[in-house]
Amino acid sequence: SRVDAVWRVPYQERADEAEAWARRHSIGSASGDQLRVCLLLVDVQNTFCLPDFELFVAGPGGKGAVEDNRRLCRFIYRNLHRITRISLTMDTHQAVQIFHAVFLVDEHGNHPDPFTQISKQDVESGRWRLNPGLPGVLSLNAGDAVDYVQHYARQLEERKKFVWTIWPYHAMLGGLDHALVSSVHEAVFFHSIARSSPPEFVTKGQHPLTEHYSALGPEIQEWPDGRRLAKKDDSFVRRLAGFDRIVLAGQAKSHCVAWTIADLIAHPDLNDPSALGRIYLLEDCTSPVVIPGTVDFSEEADAAFKRFSEAGLKIVRTDQQMDRWPGFLA
Repeated sequence: SRVDAVWRVPYQERADEAEAWARRHSIGSASGDQLRVCLLLVDVQNTFCLPDFELFVAGPGGKGAVEDNRRLCRFIYRNLHRITRISLTMDTHQAVQIFHAVFLVDEHGNHPDPFTQISKQDVESGRWRLNPGLPGVLSLNAGDAVDYVQHYARQLEERKKFVWTIWPYHAMLGGLDHALVSSVHEAVFFHSIARSSPPEFVTKGQHPLTEHYSALGPEIQEWPDGRRLAKKDDSFVRRLAGFDRIVLAGQAKSHCVAWTIADLIAHPDLNDPSALGRIYLLEDCTSPVVIPGTVDFSEEADAAFKRFSEAGLKIVRTDQQMDRWPGFLA
């Protein structure tokens, strides 16, 4: 009943309850699991999951992320004995980043509004340009800064993945918007005590010069001259690949979830039929970005999940018993 609210988790009380629950139901330490299951949660943070925050993922019905997390919490509690570890990605930003308004100005010094889409033509024509106060902060000379902004717009357009979008300030490090949803955080904490299994937190999105939709790597990884700008997190993929089953949920289905899955299944450690068959997508614990009258990514999200299913991943729901998911115990 409180999934849509922010509140303090009473840790000691929950820890005592978790230990008592584990004793009562003979739930052992995760270290003894014969079938090792990782629950991977993508960006289950206030900024995306609560209606009063910046980028609430409403989905087609208007309550997307709230209902997703209600189901997710139930899923965690009901499957404590099956989940070996919970890994969580955290979108993590500061004000001066390429997808925030302060990064760009027009000829009058005005910043773009949230949800403005920046085209290659916008940059090349000078309609939008790098804020002149930022090159020094970013350790760039003026010429390199201009070249990079044009390179960034051109690369995104050529890849036909997403247009350069100015997002509202969100997932700000140290803020309430960055924190996990309270109810999910409590469920993860309960699991960690009941199973003696600390969760793994992976931050993403800190690089000021590139968007970072996938939990596994940034959108742009090279400077215009080919030098390395950023790289994918191969060590995280290898840790995931070490589990017998990977169950994935989070926000948003059309963006960070979809591109995390795409990077995951393209990685050499998981890119074969037997590995792909070990990945399960909780379809009722993720929703697409929908902003009425502005954008609706429902079709793109559904198309992505169809591609994932065709590649061998299993689409499942929380109202299905986990042990009866296709191939789960095989």
